[in-house]
Amino acid sequence: MNETIPKLSRGTFPKSPDFNKKILVVDDESAILKTLRFNLERSGYQVVTATDGRSAIGLAQREQPDLIVLDIMLPVLDGVEVCKEIRKFSSVPIIMLTAKDQEIDKVLAFELGADDYVTKPFALHEFLARVKVRLRRPAPAAEGHDEAITLGEIVLDPSRQQLTVRGAEISLAPKEFALLRVLMENQGRVVTRQSLLDKVWGYDFEGEQQTVSVHIRWLREKIEVDSARPRHILTVRSRGYMFKP
Repeated sequence: MNETIPKLSRGTFPKSPDFNKKILVVDDESAILKTLRFNLERSGYQVVTATDGRSAIGLAQREQPDLIVLDIMLPVLDGVEVCKEIRKFSSVPIIMLTAKDQEIDKVLAFELGADDYVTKPFALHEFLARVKVRLRRPAPAAEGHDEAITLGEIVLDPSRQQLTVRGAEISLAPKEFALLRVLMENQGRVVTRQSLLDKVWGYDFEGEQQTVSVHIRWLREKIEVDSARPRHILTVRSRGYMFKP
C-alpha cells in the first residue's frame, strides 16, 4: 500500500453497527497508520495504534481490543512474533497486513493464530469489509462435542486443548489442533481441502489450498511414526484427506 491510498468520502461506507468496538492497528508506516485510523474511526470504531511489535503486545494486554490489525514487517519484533506472543494470552481476532506474496509467510501467520490476512496494496472497502466480518463472527472452530476423542493410540481432548500420541503429550498450534479435530471427528471419511479451509479457517478465507497441504505435513511430522509413510492422515488423491485409526 502506498501514500496515495484514498480516504473514504462521507457516506461511501456506512457507520458500523459495531459502533465503539476497539481496534488496535499496528504499522510502522505513518501514512498507512493515519489512513487506516481515519477510516476506521469514521466507520464508528475506537482506534489505538502502535508502530513497533513490543508496544503492540503491551497495548493488546492493556487495551484488550476487539480486533487487531497487524503488519508483518515491524521494528523490534516482527508481526509473526507479535502474533505468537498475543496468542499466549488472548484469542482476539487478528488480521495480518503483508506486502509479501510468498505462501509460506501466509501459512506461518495462520499457523501462529492469525484469522485473516490482507496483502498490500488493498482497497479500503475490502479492508473494512474484512474488519466487519471478523468483529461479527467468532473465530472458526471445528464442529462437534468437547469430549475427548480416542482413536487407537491418539487421544485428542478439545476441552483441554491437549493431544496425546502413544502416551506422549504433543504440542499443537491452534490451526493444527482444529485441523486434526475435524479429521478425527470424520474418521474413515474423506474430507475435502475446501471443506477443511471452510471449517478451520472460515468460509470467507481466500487462502490457497496449499495452506491445508502445509498444515497436513506439519501434523504428520508430529503424530506419525514415519511422516513419509503416514498411517493415520492419508491423502485421497484429487479428493482430500482421511483419518484412519
